Amino acid sequence: MIIRIVKMTFQPEETANFLAFFEPFKEQIRHFEGCQKLQILRGKDQPNIIFSYSYWDGPAALDCYRKSTLFGQVWPETKKRFAAKPEAWTLDLLAEIN
Repeated sequence: MIIRIVKMTFQPEETANFLAFFEPFKEQIRHFEGCQKLQILRGKDQPNIIFSYSYWDGPAALDCYRKSTLFGQVWPETKKRFAAKPEAWTLDLLAEIN
């Protein structure tokens, strides 16, 4: 199991456009083979900063998604709206405490 966190800083006027664009894709991404969980988070004091937080079965599942037609539909349109280069982290889950 890995966790992928992507920080995306949008042009302020493009944030709502991104959220509207992303709406029909979020369920498809969440149900992509190997994706266990998907969360979209917004900066409380910086509403143009959006994070995607996703759980994947492993690196191969994430790579499969990144090579998919679905990713090819979502990522190029998302990148057009950025105000800064995205940042991404792939992490191993060490413990989950509920």
